Amino acid sequence: MIGKVNHIAIAVPDLPAAVAIYRDMLGAPVSQPQPLPDHGVTVVFVELPNTKVELLEPLGGSSPIAAFLEKAPAGGIHHICYEVDDILAARDRLAAAGARVLGDGNPKIGAHGRPVLFLHPKDFCGTLIELEQV
Repeated sequence: MIGKVNHIAIAVPDLPAAVAIYRDMLGAPVSQPQPLPDHGVTVVFVELPNTKVELLEPLGGSSPIAAFLEKAPAGGIHHICYEVDDILAARDRLAAAGARVLGDGNPKIGAHGRPVLFLHPKDFCGTLIELEQV
C-alpha cells in the first residue's frame, strides 16, 4: 500500500538557523519558507537525490510543533511521510485494521498541494506517520 518515502520531517525551534545548517554546512539545496496556516507550521524542504527533509517551525502558539518543541527544545524528528496512490482507500484500509487517523479523518492539503493524513504514533511503533497522495 505505501510507496516510497516522500520526506522525513524535523521540528526545529529556529528555521533560519536550520536552513543555514542544511544549506551552508551540508551543502544541500533548500526551498523558500512556506507558511501552512491550516497545519500551524512554516516549512522548507531540503532536496536530496533520493528524498526530501522537511524542516518544520511552529506558526503560532497553538501549533502542534510548538507542543513538540516544549518536550524537545532542540528539535528532532517529528514524522515520516509515505506516498500512497489513493489516500481515501489507504485511510479506509488502515481504519478497518484498527489504525487511528488523526484529526477528523479527512485529508487536508499539504505543503506539496496534495491530500495528506496523519496516523497516530501509538499504532506505528511510536512514529507519527503522514500519508501523501501522489
